[in-house]
Amino acid sequence: MIYELRVYSCLPGRMPALQKRFREHTLRLWDRHGIRQAGFWTTLIGPANNDLTYLIAWESLADRESRWNAFMADPEWQAARADSEKDGLIVANVASSFLQPTDFSSVR
Repeated sequence: MIYELRVYSCLPGRMPALQKRFREHTLRLWDRHGIRQAGFWTTLIGPANNDLTYLIAWESLADRESRWNAFMADPEWQAARADSEKDGLIVANVASSFLQPTDFSSVR
């Protein structure tokens, strides 16, 4: 099991649009493609107060490549993304890291 840590840095004032897109479209499409989220967070205290941070659980890098590519190619996702950005871009930057649990981690 590996985890992908993704941090979306939103453009000013666009966090509600990003959260709406996840809530109303992305998570349902992830379910369809077998993508398993392991949590979402916004920053309560700290310098990154316009970030949305989340984890995705993958069986392997090959699993990630297959499922993520299918999701990104899904016409329903492409339409939802385009619709959510009709008033302008939402995200300024996306940072992605792949994490491997240690042998003493409570999450594996």
